[in-house]
Amino acid sequence: MSPGADGFPYDRFLVDQLLRPIANLYRVTPVAGGETPAGPPIAFVRQRKLAIKEDIRLYADEAETQELFRIKARSLFDLGGARYDVTDSDGQPLGALEHVFGKSLLRSTWRIRGADGEEVATAQERSRAMAVLRRVVDLAGELGGLIPIPYNFDILAAGEKIGAMDRKFQLRDSYVLDLSGDTARVLDRRLAVALAIGLDTLQNR
Repeated sequence: MSPGADGFPYDRFLVDQLLRPIANLYRVTPVAGGETPAGPPIAFVRQRKLAIKEDIRLYADEAETQELFRIKARSLFDLGGARYDVTDSDGQPLGALEHVFGKSLLRSTWRIRGADGEEVATAQERSRAMAVLRRVVDLAGELGGLIPIPYNFDILAAGEKIGAMDRKFQLRDSYVLDLSGDTARVLDRRLAVALAIGLDTLQNR
């Protein structure tokens, strides 16, 4: 895949949450070295709270006039692990995200499939110790959310690390998604951004 063939000609993104009363709203901005913006925001993501079946839309603008792609739950219940289809604005498949239930008991693990249904990458919580600690803190409910626990993932393809997602310690959720190791661009950047959103919004589903 040539650079930008997926419409996202970037390798590093800042994904940060904007506080809204009735929905989770996220902004995706390309970044260069460190956290210096490489341009204006390229996507705005809305997730309505208390939705029975997830249907998350990603837009090119905050006014939501141009849909880019969406993340939609395949079913209401899936005992083998939740699955989410990622499609473009015309409903054509870009790929899918699967929460791997068994492996996620200790460390959250997601499988990323391409448009053809084949696995292209996996994302796994980096530290097993921090994963266990995070689960303990989660038992504290809303109070637990105030305790700063690292929530970082490595993204692997064919056994090699091609990227990472690291949480920044701020009042609102904020992450740096770095795919600079994926020089062959085996992972569609739209799927990568969908994964970053899913790791924050869908983790407890």
